[in-house]
Amino acid sequence: MSKAQRPKPTSGTQRLVLLCIVVFAFLLLLTSVISTGKLGLPYQQTLIDYFVRSPLGKRQHTLSEKYLYWGNRIDCPGKNCETCAGLGHQESSLRCALEEAMFLNRTFVMPSGMCINPIHNKKGILNRSDNKSTEEGWGGSSCAMDSLYDIDLISEKIPVILDDSKTWHIVLSTSMKLGDRGIAHVHGVSRHELKDNSHYSSLLIINRTASPLAWFVECKDRSNRSNVMLPYSFLPTMAAANLRNAAEKIKAELGDYDAIHVRRGDKLKTRKDRFGVERIQFPHLDRDTRPEFILHRIEKRIPKGRTLFIGSNERRPGFFSPLAVRYKLAYSSNFSEILDPLIKNNYQLFMVERLVMMGAKTFFKTFREYETDLTLTDDPKKNKNWEIPVYTMDERKEEVS
Repeated sequence: MSKAQRPKPTSGTQRLVLLCIVVFAFLLLLTSVISTGKLGLPYQQTLIDYFVRSPLGKRQHTLSEKYLYWGNRIDCPGKNCETCAGLGHQESSLRCALEEAMFLNRTFVMPSGMCINPIHNKKGILNRSDNKSTEEGWGGSSCAMDSLYDIDLISEKIPVILDDSKTWHIVLSTSMKLGDRGIAHVHGVSRHELKDNSHYSSLLIINRTASPLAWFVECKDRSNRSNVMLPYSFLPTMAAANLRNAAEKIKAELGDYDAIHVRRGDKLKTRKDRFGVERIQFPHLDRDTRPEFILHRIEKRIPKGRTLFIGSNERRPGFFSPLAVRYKLAYSSNFSEILDPLIKNNYQLFMVERLVMMGAKTFFKTFREYETDLTLTDDPKKNKNWEIPVYTMDERKEEVS
């Protein structure tokens, strides 16, 4: 066949050849950089194989990432290691660690499980039809972290891996081969020194578990809002996808609604002083969270006839029934078809309830988190003093903050 008669290559063939050349050149460049540049590591082939073969659809970690590890238990190390703190403390600890990872520009290694204290794992019995005095609890003293939170969603803000993941096992193996450049167990080192001191900033892993303090104590200066990188609302909005979907279904059924969160239970614990007088940390809380006082508090903000969703750890059946004289009451127990196949512990239930309450037109919290919050009580959320309980209306402020 003459030169003039040879068929010309199609444009599709040309694009395929060009793509192959580009991919081949990229792989050669990557290998060269890892072998001779600042990414040069003795474990390069293992990491290349892993990261190249990582499943698509999830956040892709890179060869140059560094990691922050803080132990395999929320609030550990610290005084709560023998049992568990409540979800509030656990989430404070989690925010603390995530903020540290953000500040240090490191991937956070999150515990793969969350411990649950039995006292915080009772099944709700609101609107129960019988009068049983015993409470049924959910089984298990822990749950998988990814059954509570959407790890991929969190990673859009702060890169996160779980401590039972293949990635973490490879990183740990890698750190052992790097000697002094692999890992440091830090104690009493400020986050600024960890970031600015080249001895720490060049390490593959910074291990915070050397601290004797619970995680959230490391962030005890959170009252200085300029130091807070993540708002209180961050973790509630990071709930696992199935929990978010359940909350959306409940919100759709509720329609236009308002909500209150009524914290009683453990917060009503009293103790006697040396004179035998009963004292409590929140002197007005028991009074302020009873139906007649709730009505007085919310009536100026929530009109009569509205649907009112109630989330509470109060376990007495019918406790909030007096509110029905003014509002259409709704509880999570009214949505058993949505929740029963999904909910395995009280943490999951609370996270769904929290999303529902956050979606309300008007929402009253029990305690104030921010100045603009509407609250059922004026007692401060943190109070070290034990005071005599107040049950009369005399000292109550008439105006809603």
